[in-house]
Amino acid sequence: MSSDEELLSVDYEVYGRVQGVFFRKHTQSEGKKLGLVGWVQNTDAGTVQGQLQGPASRVQQMQRWLRTTGSPQSRIAKAEFKNERAIDKLDFKDFKVVR
Repeated sequence: MSSDEELLSVDYEVYGRVQGVFFRKHTQSEGKKLGLVGWVQNTDAGTVQGQLQGPASRVQQMQRWLRTTGSPQSRIAKAEFKNERAIDKLDFKDFKVVR
């Protein structure tokens, strides 16, 4: 992780066919691959939501992945991102799937 790159935190919610298709597992593994921390969970509304934290460029890569790729079986209708802000340090140690 380069120390000169700003750290970002962003909340996300992904809509479409994203439950029952290993979306959380794939999100966790993609997040870890990019060196991000945060969490992902299913919602009662049938969406997947969570929070990402890490270097700005990696967070943007993950946002692109959430918007366009997801898990192989998923069908993403849209992804929303909010509360994007610069942070001084990471709030999480790793990337967790919250049940």
